[in-house]
Amino acid sequence: MRAQAGPESGDGPSAGTGGEADPRRWRALWVTLVAGFMSLLDVTIVAVALPSIQRDLHASAPAIQWVVSGYALTFALVLVTAGRVGDTIGRRRIFLISLGGFVACSACAGAAPSIVPLVVARLLQGLCAGCLAPQNSALIQQLFRGAERGRAFGLFGATVGISSAVGPVVGGLILTLADGPGGWRWIFYVNVPVGVVALVLGLRLLPRTGPAKRQRLDLPGVALLGAGVLALMLPLVLAEAGGVRTLWWLFAVSAALFVAFARWERRVAARHGQPLLDPRLATSTPGYVTGATIATLYFVGFSGVWLVFALFFQNGLGYSPLGSGLAVTPFAIGSAVAAAVAGRLVERLGRLLTVCGLAAVVVGLGGTVAILHWAPGAIAVWLQTPALLLGGIGSGCVISPNITMTLRDVPVRMAGAAGGALQTGQRLGAALGTATLPGLFYLALGGGDQAHYRSAVTLAVGCGILPMLGALALAVRDWLCDREADGRGCPDEIAHSHTHARQS
Repeated sequence: MRAQAGPESGDGPSAGTGGEADPRRWRALWVTLVAGFMSLLDVTIVAVALPSIQRDLHASAPAIQWVVSGYALTFALVLVTAGRVGDTIGRRRIFLISLGGFVACSACAGAAPSIVPLVVARLLQGLCAGCLAPQNSALIQQLFRGAERGRAFGLFGATVGISSAVGPVVGGLILTLADGPGGWRWIFYVNVPVGVVALVLGLRLLPRTGPAKRQRLDLPGVALLGAGVLALMLPLVLAEAGGVRTLWWLFAVSAALFVAFARWERRVAARHGQPLLDPRLATSTPGYVTGATIATLYFVGFSGVWLVFALFFQNGLGYSPLGSGLAVTPFAIGSAVAAAVAGRLVERLGRLLTVCGLAAVVVGLGGTVAILHWAPGAIAVWLQTPALLLGGIGSGCVISPNITMTLRDVPVRMAGAAGGALQTGQRLGAALGTATLPGLFYLALGGGDQAHYRSAVTLAVGCGILPMLGALALAVRDWLCDREADGRGCPDEIAHSHTHARQS
């Protein structure tokens, strides 16, 4: 197993104060997890309220799409830059400013009198969420070390997994309780009291430690990366409006911008400057590139299948939004329990835990679609429960251990940017999955009777499993290389990473 990074990697004491661990670190962690849960939940919770919002605000279909896609776009756009800014001027400061902005934008979204102010509020809300998210993983790097860091990342991974899976359930429950015109506004208002409490506790509990000196922000790097992410995300978030068909050329533009960004960052690093995303994360940080790639591939399938299941249960089987969310609850329960346990096992099992988790997700989701395809609709939802539970347990063993192993050897001085880059990959994967899998579902739907719905869910979820198989292949490869302590049988770059880890 990879060695834990030592002080030479930038890992100081948990709080960075006098060699003593911060006694408030676990309470501080819960504050960041609550804030992170809200920001990630808002990616999916709004989807179930779109029909109500469109009806109450008399909005067009393209305009209502921006309520969801605009949030996802600005969220992904600022992750790396916000992480780097947190590394530079202090994570506590950026966390509190971003959380305050998120709460204010939530209130504005709930009070929006028409669709335009609502879309603007959602764009700003996504911007605040994107600034908030990388501070979570960076604060874990700062506050914890050793086995405690694995447990903390286990809780963080559980938060990521659960918030993505339970969004439709929470949204359906809120709409059920707040029935009637304007009930959708509570989708946004619910963030306000929770956010205010988290803000007050954050002021008291988050450590005030910051960087030793101010550093200049790599503005050309910010521009190149931001433009690249925008060019890649825009066709995906506008997929339902034909964005991929009309804006396909932006994919080539994004590739060129990412190449230019990588070259610029290498140039800045070679001149001993302060790059936005240090190239050493890829060249000399064990497990970072592999872990980030696994996360991106996994989130392509993980994020897209929930929209497909919602379409199948609501349109194909006639379930309510709440009933549709409850139908996939076993996955969320399994993920929550497994993620908390996996955080304690990752130090002992390493990448093997991710391998087993990915295999369980593939088997669980494969079994689920097989049951939905062949079993009668009245009992299919009950028969799928064990398969979904297995998939959820597997997911809990993927997300949190992968985050731990991806970020464990990252120097604390780069923790924000590294966490932001990891989450950018997750957001890009999620955008690709949510754009393509529902499209495949509608493509296979054809006539629209129940038999077609069964074929559609089988095709869409089956395609969502494919990138997960790619992630599994990478995880197996990394695990086998982990077992070769001297690097024999591994590609040169992985062998170098393992040698670096042992030296740490």
